[in-house]
Amino acid sequence: MFLINFKIALRSLWKNKGFSLINIGGLAIGLTCCLMLLIYVNYEWSYDKQFKDIDRIYATKLTLNVNGKLLTTDATPNKLADAALLTVPTMEAASRIAMGDATKLFGTANNNFKLTTLNVDPSYLKIFDYKFIQGSPETALSEPNSVLLTASAAKKLFGSVNVLGSSVKWDNKKILKVSAIVEDLPKNTTHQFEALQPWSFFESENPGEKDNGWGAITCFTLFKLKDKASFEATDAAIRQLIKKNDKKSNLQAFLFPFGKYHLYNHFENGKSAGGRIDQVRLFIFLAFCVLLIACINYMNLSTARSEKRAREVGVRKALGASRKTLIGQFVLESLVLSFIAILIAFVLLEVVLPYFNNLLDISIHINYNSVQTWITLLSLILFTGVLAGCYPAFYLSSFTPVKVLKGFTGIGKSSLPMRKILVVVQFTISICMIVCAIVIYSQLQLMKNKPLGFNENNLVELDLEGEWLKPQKLEIFKTELKSAGVIASATEFASSFTKGGTITGDITWPGKAANDNSIIDYRSTGFDFVKTIGTSLVEGRDFSREFVADTATSVLVNEAMVKTMGLKKPVGTTINWGDNQPLQIIGVVKDYTNEHLGAKAKPTLFYCNISQSRVLLLRLNPDQPLSKSIQTIKDVSLQLNPSYPPNIQFISQGMQEMMKTERLLSVLSNLFGCFAIFISCLGLLGLALYIAEQRSKEISIRKVLGADLKSILVLLNKDFIKLVILSNMIAIPAAYIIAVRWLQKYDYKVPMTAWPFLIALFLSVFIAIITVSFQTVKVAKANAVDALKYE
Repeated sequence: MFLINFKIALRSLWKNKGFSLINIGGLAIGLTCCLMLLIYVNYEWSYDKQFKDIDRIYATKLTLNVNGKLLTTDATPNKLADAALLTVPTMEAASRIAMGDATKLFGTANNNFKLTTLNVDPSYLKIFDYKFIQGSPETALSEPNSVLLTASAAKKLFGSVNVLGSSVKWDNKKILKVSAIVEDLPKNTTHQFEALQPWSFFESENPGEKDNGWGAITCFTLFKLKDKASFEATDAAIRQLIKKNDKKSNLQAFLFPFGKYHLYNHFENGKSAGGRIDQVRLFIFLAFCVLLIACINYMNLSTARSEKRAREVGVRKALGASRKTLIGQFVLESLVLSFIAILIAFVLLEVVLPYFNNLLDISIHINYNSVQTWITLLSLILFTGVLAGCYPAFYLSSFTPVKVLKGFTGIGKSSLPMRKILVVVQFTISICMIVCAIVIYSQLQLMKNKPLGFNENNLVELDLEGEWLKPQKLEIFKTELKSAGVIASATEFASSFTKGGTITGDITWPGKAANDNSIIDYRSTGFDFVKTIGTSLVEGRDFSREFVADTATSVLVNEAMVKTMGLKKPVGTTINWGDNQPLQIIGVVKDYTNEHLGAKAKPTLFYCNISQSRVLLLRLNPDQPLSKSIQTIKDVSLQLNPSYPPNIQFISQGMQEMMKTERLLSVLSNLFGCFAIFISCLGLLGLALYIAEQRSKEISIRKVLGADLKSILVLLNKDFIKLVILSNMIAIPAAYIIAVRWLQKYDYKVPMTAWPFLIALFLSVFIAIITVSFQTVKVAKANAVDALKYE
């Protein structure tokens, strides 16, 4: 019976090539979108899952009580790891990861490269089971001057991975021995590195790290438990650990599953409040919506051919076929069509996947050797085939033989409400996607066009390393660049200008309440800071070489800090920072946005200290060609600092990187919104075909009685317009709720006006009219004799 039904299904599809092509096309597009989104979801979901003991690995989070509200950070005291190992019996291993410079220069006789570097405790390799090519985790970081390299890093430096015991020069200062080589890390790994160095080496380079107390939060801390069942007891012990060692501290550490670290990275008032998981959920919802629209489209197109299949059903029932057999046949047809569609979808997926990877800067591929891939594929075929085929199967198999063999008149009227409901569902989802796409695009434009408070154009940064750590050499470098007309000004800065910095709660000012424990960001800088970044002073002056005190007791603050302090006349005010000598505010900098687009500026203090700055900011001369300026900077840098290849970063590119998530959402919502509308139009076309079949005689009689083309088009189109307007009435409130919730995470957001909803309404009505008219014009122009000659 199965083979007979299979043959009938193939013959039916082959006989109706046009119908099959439209149906397969709609399903293939829907499945391609669905598969692409699901592959990305799986990529995000699989972060760090390659580690064997991921369910026993925990990151440490820290909460700070800031005026009654808990602020959560990843930074912890460096004493926490050892203290936990000594006092908490459920701990198997603990490791610190140093915060600070992410790249360091490594060199051999022939090559010099900057490698992404992590400084960790040797037990780090007991927590994560990396795949070793050479060496072993037990000895890899046992010596202070040892270094572990990834395979690609070893090839860059030595041209081979068989380099165990070879020497490499670190930062042009110290000779290190290669102690191990591991396979390259997958991109979906949280802690990325090309070189691993022991914590003991980090302490030798930063002697002050050993003296840090419990109040200094300078590193990340990871723990591995002996048994995941002991999590609650271990977490309770960790929460008390800082307070036990520092009675005055208001810091509290807690454990967070490392397997959730990537997705649940946003915290509010000390509790997990989503993060990238929100984006993953959105993509799952999008995948389901697009697939549902494609399945509904199949249902509508299949039942639109009901008149042509009615007599087939009547004859087969008259010959003894049961309804169960007929349902099986129609579902099998759907499964065959779904199988063909998914084969086409995989071809389309392989074509678009490289562009998708490039858009997201990730590396996703389909693993055809994975059992999970084939199970997912089979499940998707069955799910799509059954979902798309169930309604047509039950509907077509319900025809009564006597009625359909006498004539089709009247058959199918009961299905019309269901078909209309399906079209309304399709358009409701599509309209929601249109509105959300417009809101996301508007927010993206707001973030792009909103004044940053500083001039990002012609502003570049260069790492301070090698000869640039000598103030005299750095001044020579800046002087030569100014003499060459390449730069207008320059200043030092604490770290990368577009990245986060350091915070403190140890600043006091006149009138500060005893219970006020506000957190203040602080950044070191150099002279001409305001001029170089292209911002302005609200009052006061910038750091200047003319004032000797500027490098010792003078500070700048931004408007947000003035508001936090509640000072009416901040310039000239004396403030205190811990046990240091009093500091005087010499100027107020206008608030600017350089770390988080769409967020308000944080209270920030700037102090002039070149020795604590790690980046040189350069304001390029706008009158010089950009390429010439960059080349001159590189040439002068290599001449004065030959051991360190200059890595010049544009601040504007860093600012663009911050909008990566929003751009991704905008592209995907536009792309899949267009696909959803296209597939929905196919469903609407199916309904138009169905109604045209049902009303062909009515239309012919109206034409005989004198009705013109315009009146017939209005008659046929008005019912569809009603469906689209009903879809808008359902979609608009739903889209409003979704958009408002999405915008909540931004301090600066677009207002919710009527325009996105009006555009979606107009667009959906316009597309519906065009789609329906494509079919109804043919019906309205048909010869009335053809429909009435047998009456």
